[in-house]
Amino acid sequence: MLGQLVLSGISQGAIYALVALGMTVLYRTTAVLNFGYGDTFMLGAFVFYVFLKIAQVPFAIAALMTILVMIGVGLAIDRVLIRPIAARPHLLIAMMTIAISYLFRGATRMIWGRDVQPMPALFDFPPIFIGDMVLTSQNIVIMIAAALLVIAFFAFFNYSSLGKLMQAASHSPRGAALIGVNVPLFSACMWALSVAIAAIAGILVAPVTLLYPDMGAATLLKAFAAMTLGGFGNLGGAVLGGVLLGISEQLCGGYISTSFMDIFPYLVILAILLVYPAGILGRAEITRV
Repeated sequence: MLGQLVLSGISQGAIYALVALGMTVLYRTTAVLNFGYGDTFMLGAFVFYVFLKIAQVPFAIAALMTILVMIGVGLAIDRVLIRPIAARPHLLIAMMTIAISYLFRGATRMIWGRDVQPMPALFDFPPIFIGDMVLTSQNIVIMIAAALLVIAFFAFFNYSSLGKLMQAASHSPRGAALIGVNVPLFSACMWALSVAIAAIAGILVAPVTLLYPDMGAATLLKAFAAMTLGGFGNLGGAVLGGVLLGISEQLCGGYISTSFMDIFPYLVILAILLVYPAGILGRAEITRV
């Protein structure tokens, strides 16, 4: 039982890690914490559903079209809603992301109501059996996708001049602009990239969680807990936090009570903020005044 719970926790944690990764990419490069990311992830899943099930587009083309549409959504969010208030306090930007969240969720409810839409499994690979433990093909693909994305972004931000420049622009936008860096263009690209990751997560996760307008709310909370646990702005921390959260959640559900799983992300956030606010892989920042 323990082995299966741990394996299930890793596969569930990979879902949290994938969503947390998209939030971390945006936070690391723009210092914006997108509280609407859960519903952006939900919107990507529904866009994919439209192409795949309603328009009957083949899987690969439907996935590509979904990513392109969501990139357009990300660019529109940045240009129309974020850029006009970019110089305002961060609280105002956070409130805007919450408004975007309700906009996406409300629009989806207007079309589909609160009904759950079934999504077929995207892959027919046989499950992997490790003794008495089983791991489904869908969860394997999610774990591989999370691992590949974190490796790609880690290399980009730490070893490419463009990645380092983007991070420098997030720490001092005015200084970056003074040396000729196009800060608004960087911001638009990172919003588009973050939303594209949400689309990838929606495509992969929808067959596991099923499809409904409120699916993003719970996922956002757990992704936020994963970011807090791993360390804000740390790509590896987002993945590590997601996996640890998934394992802990499954163990609590298996050995204590399944009802305890609903409050577990809140307890993680409270504990980390009280005991070690920087997170496992985060770094404490000291400000001299």
